[in-house]
Amino acid sequence: MTVKFCSFASGSSGNCYMVRDDETAILIDAGISGKRIMTGLAETGTDPEMVSAILVTHEHIDHVKSLHVVAKRIPGLLVYANEATWACIDKPVSEERRRYFVTGEDFYIGEFLIRPFPISHDAADPVGFSIYHGDKQISILTDAGFVSDEIMEEILDADLLVLEANHEKEMLLMGRYPYPLKQRILGDEGHLSNVSAGECLCRIVEKRPKRRRVLLGHMSRENNTPEVAMLAVRNTLEENSIYIGGELKVDVVLRDQMSRLYEV
Repeated sequence: MTVKFCSFASGSSGNCYMVRDDETAILIDAGISGKRIMTGLAETGTDPEMVSAILVTHEHIDHVKSLHVVAKRIPGLLVYANEATWACIDKPVSEERRRYFVTGEDFYIGEFLIRPFPISHDAADPVGFSIYHGDKQISILTDAGFVSDEIMEEILDADLLVLEANHEKEMLLMGRYPYPLKQRILGDEGHLSNVSAGECLCRIVEKRPKRRRVLLGHMSRENNTPEVAMLAVRNTLEENSIYIGGELKVDVVLRDQMSRLYEV
């Protein structure tokens, strides 16, 4: 059965991804308007009735903005988050629509096995997700201050990896953000820079050579551009004699545009 992936939006101003097979669709986060999410479903040919669940990474508004809206518009939709995250969501969905997972424990939605893994970010109990279907793995790692050995092991085999490339460090340092915010972004509970993303990819390729696609995402509106991110990651890879093309495909997913529909 074919597995497909689409980014409806990925960035500091809103995030939403979709994973689907022929019968079941899952959204990861709902940090953009309900209208944009419904448009994304329509443009990917996804019947809203296929959407079984939203998985929530953490409670920040760019990830949960429209949870309650989408839950109202799609009958039967369930929303999954861990207990600490539910406690911090300002506009939670109705209790009968809520589902609770435990970080680190697998669960199923249709034919998909979901693994929420812990990440370092300034939220209550933030997670990334690995989503397995047959022999395919999709992993989503954004809003992470650093990539621990445990996270590395989790994403090592991903066939498609959404990897944060939030900022270019020099743009951030020279930009207009107040100093405390700059320190937060650069800290261990902040966001991965372009170079950090490139270094993460170097470790992945060296540890586990295989055919894979990497989507650079969650970019800052103020402190990055797709061109800068791609150049920085490419340069970091090439410094380690790793080249994009062949087995390693690297694309950028944008803040304000849908990606194409990827087949995994």
